[in-house]
Amino acid sequence: MSVSAVVLAAGKGTRMKSELPKVLHPIAGKPMVQHIIDTLGEVGAAQINLIYGHGAEQLQSALAHNSLNWCLQTEQLGTGHAVMQAVPHIQDDDDVLILVGDAPLIKAETLQSLIATKAEADLVLLTVVLDDPSGMGRIVRDGDQVKAIVEHKDASAAQRQIQEINTGIMIMGGADLKCWLGQLENNNAQQEYYLTDVIAMAAEENKVIKATQASSAVEVEGINNRVQLAKIERAYQWQQAQTLMLNGVSLADPNRIDIRGDVSTGTDVSIDVNVVLEGKVVLGSKVKIGANCILKDCEIADGTVIEAFSSIEQAVVGTDCNVGPYARLRPGSVMKAKAKVGNFVEMKKTELGEGAKANHLTYLGDATVGAGANIGAGTITCNYDGVNKFKTDIGEGAFIGSNSSLVAPVTIGKDATVGAGSVITKTVESEQLAIARGKQRNVTGWARPVKK
Repeated sequence: MSVSAVVLAAGKGTRMKSELPKVLHPIAGKPMVQHIIDTLGEVGAAQINLIYGHGAEQLQSALAHNSLNWCLQTEQLGTGHAVMQAVPHIQDDDDVLILVGDAPLIKAETLQSLIATKAEADLVLLTVVLDDPSGMGRIVRDGDQVKAIVEHKDASAAQRQIQEINTGIMIMGGADLKCWLGQLENNNAQQEYYLTDVIAMAAEENKVIKATQASSAVEVEGINNRVQLAKIERAYQWQQAQTLMLNGVSLADPNRIDIRGDVSTGTDVSIDVNVVLEGKVVLGSKVKIGANCILKDCEIADGTVIEAFSSIEQAVVGTDCNVGPYARLRPGSVMKAKAKVGNFVEMKKTELGEGAKANHLTYLGDATVGAGANIGAGTITCNYDGVNKFKTDIGEGAFIGSNSSLVAPVTIGKDATVGAGSVITKTVESEQLAIARGKQRNVTGWARPVKK
């Protein structure tokens, strides 16, 4: 039997005090509802029906890369009314998993447990045990059978001692769901259709109602304001930090790392404080990352050291390299084994050959630098004429003196030398020395200007 999902994401999120729909607010750089969609993909949901309303264009733009059934709820008339919008997409023989769009930490394992329990029941609720369930609806059981959900105000003294509460996440058969939705009424103070009313209907029909429990309260905790958003962000980051540490990564402070993507690591990796890892990041064994670095969509090979305050994006760094401090590797940068870039060096679309080095205050753009070459402080490749980009080729073993400007397109040959302060506009052949600077004049008896 296939599983389809309904995700409730139509609310405005007034308490967020934002023009952005609540479910688009990010956790780890990704919309909270995208976390739920991704988790549903992990459990193999055959289709996902997204109930949307407020901020429709923003939602459809942000989530366009997903395969979704878009179910518009033009008026927000309660959770039952929201699920009604998905009815045209629900098959009678489906198991329908219903989730809220503002609880992004739900785990695939929890949903798998819910789906597995459905094989033994007609309706399965996801519940959680709270230390203080005040104000929440209590789950009343008879063994493993759920008999009712009793609201706090209606609960007896004995029922108020129950700590198990409903999360709003549930699964049931498509035919049952459609039947029960057709019987919902809105004769309440809010004049809304409540999805939880289907539980009483199921009980009246002597259906088998069971429950599975979430691993923790934070897994099913919803987000209604920015304080809760920050709390869930830190909970997510703590989970990611735990995963890294269990995989053998040493974190200077697990509370001061941010992971906003997928990170894979080798053994004995060391990460200092305030490091941000975004997108797909691959770290080899014995990699060391200094404080306050940002790594995005990059690969760092074994034994490489990334010093503090460095930024690496869409770049590949080879084995036993040194980067930084305060270095920036932009998209298309490649460092071969044992290469080095030091403080305030920027590379863009450049390959730095094996053992080559640019120790400080250098810009290398649209260039290839051969093995063993040395780039002096203050060197720049002048790769842009205001319209087009041009390439600089620097041969193996070349030595570029400090404060040189290499005006592309230009080639510096193998083992060539460029004198400090030169502006190079023509090819320098292998083993040649190029000096291109104005002749020095020393004027005797020079009188300094005086203020008039």
